[in-house]
Amino acid sequence: MRTAYSVETVRNAERELMARLPEGALMQRAAAGLAAACVDLLGRVYGSRVVLLIGSGDNGGDALYAGARLARRGAGVTAVLLAPERAHAAGLAALRRAGGRVAAAGDGEVLVEGADLVVDGIVGIGGKGGLRPEAVPLAAAAGRSRGAVVAVDLPSGVDADTGEVHGHAVRADLTVTFGTHKPGLLIDPAREHVGSVRLVDIGLELPVEPELEALQHEDVARLLPVPGAESDKYRRGVVGIAAGSARYPGAAVLAVSGALRGGAGAVRYVGPAGDAVIARYPETLVSDQGPKHAGRVQAWVVGPGAGDDAATVAEVLAADVPVLIDADGLRLADAEVVRGRRAPTLMTPHAGEAAALLGVERGEVEGGRLTAVRELARRYGATVLLKGSTTLVADSGGGAVRVNPTGTGWLATAGSGDVLSGLGGSLLAAGLSAVDAGSAGAYLHGLAGRLAAGGAPVGAHDVADAVPEAWRNVLG
Repeated sequence: MRTAYSVETVRNAERELMARLPEGALMQRAAAGLAAACVDLLGRVYGSRVVLLIGSGDNGGDALYAGARLARRGAGVTAVLLAPERAHAAGLAALRRAGGRVAAAGDGEVLVEGADLVVDGIVGIGGKGGLRPEAVPLAAAAGRSRGAVVAVDLPSGVDADTGEVHGHAVRADLTVTFGTHKPGLLIDPAREHVGSVRLVDIGLELPVEPELEALQHEDVARLLPVPGAESDKYRRGVVGIAAGSARYPGAAVLAVSGALRGGAGAVRYVGPAGDAVIARYPETLVSDQGPKHAGRVQAWVVGPGAGDDAATVAEVLAADVPVLIDADGLRLADAEVVRGRRAPTLMTPHAGEAAALLGVERGEVEGGRLTAVRELARRYGATVLLKGSTTLVADSGGGAVRVNPTGTGWLATAGSGDVLSGLGGSLLAAGLSAVDAGSAGAYLHGLAGRLAAGGAPVGAHDVADAVPEAWRNVLG
């Protein structure tokens, strides 16, 4: 599992480690890892042109020491100082001893554009509020440079704790981060600035519970339900789907398609789209008697394509089983009822739906995804899966927020969310917790999207059809 920790936690761990090490040893560890990453990126170091963008923080010191290592191997290294009087003195001296040069910020743009490698050491993990005006031209020049851009710890101008980007920020091809990932490396919009990430172990001792965690194949494999020799369809779980309407029968079909591939033993459908569901998936148990009379289920999915059917949403929420609420169900669900439920609730809004629930503009959610998902979970007393370019899963009880590492832009297609709802509901019925069902469902859905797309457009039904392959891929 990949984990990320807040700036405060990282700073505390650094202070504890530095108290046990010789002065400067921790920075040298970071610089050695940074230099090694730069060497790998350059390939041929001797004769290459490297430009260091140096601010006043410790990451500027890391960049200067790494630059000194590159200079000793024959690279032409120039440090562009944005605040000469506050640059890391020892790192600057080391660079000069190794044959590196120093330039003023005013000369930086031309140097950067002609560099083979640009190292961003402008602002460290404590930076807030985007780049200062004097750094913006250099960041823009780095974007135009023919060389690769390497960020030290994280790209300058992004918020390490939240992933927010206020104003201008460096766009890196590679980010070399130290000790642990920071949340901003994993969450959009900051993640779009990060490029690839290389983690350098510098010996930090960190708490057991992180701020953020990203499941990997082996983590998801441990969560997925596997039927035993004595399993039958009811022991494996039955998921109920209350979805669709005369106007949106396809939402019901797609939600059922995801549910059939999510590990539960049977799928019950309740709603006006029964004929369309049976025509496509005859194994579905269809009822027209409403959720209360549909028969036994271990979890419900409600809302996809529901239109204005508030009565069905209310009936499902009254059930004493886990419920996944999506799409129209999010709008129709009574907040007090959701908060008062004893059984687990998993809400799956996209940014626009989350904004409506929070009473804010969509851009505020998209620019502060971590804040939004935590606030929704707290406000509704539910587990919340916030869909989007970075899918996040937060529990109302706090703890680590999960960020989904799979997915593709091709998943932004009509009906894709309905498939995810059915898949997540099926995992709930199979016995997973709301957090695990949301996390594993998002992981499989994102992986299925990649496999189905293969770099080309796909429909939601293609994503559903690829879920079994994604499942097998995870299990190895």
